Amino acid sequence: MTIDNLTVKDSSVHGMGLFSNVDHKEGQIITKISGELINGDECVRREDEGNVYIFYKDEDEYIDAANHSQLRYLNHSCNYNCDIDEDENGNLILFASQSIKSGEELTIDYGYDDIYDYCSCNNCENKTELCSADRI
Repeated sequence: MTIDNLTVKDSSVHGMGLFSNVDHKEGQIITKISGELINGDECVRREDEGNVYIFYKDEDEYIDAANHSQLRYLNHSCNYNCDIDEDENGNLILFASQSIKSGEELTIDYGYDDIYDYCSCNNCENKTELCSADRI
């Protein structure tokens, strides 16, 4: 599955990244998060095998986007420009948390502690000893 308003290319954040082909206003929906719906036990099993492309949906539902040709390239940044939420139909959506210009990389805060071990953002808001922005 591909989303027309998004493209994957080299990222200054990490490896490959997901970029917008159009401008987005703050609050605007960018895309629906799609993938395989799995439960908590399966999520843990897949994460233990190294799958890092799983999105939390609710108490015991997760969306595995590992096979999605674009969403799997949504990188973490402490200075993120997108958020994930649920719409009125129960779908997970990616939306702009601030204005985004065409050509900008789309990023989210992954929101789990271990990510800050690998965080490479320039102005980390999580000023902890784990954040690489604070390391010398």
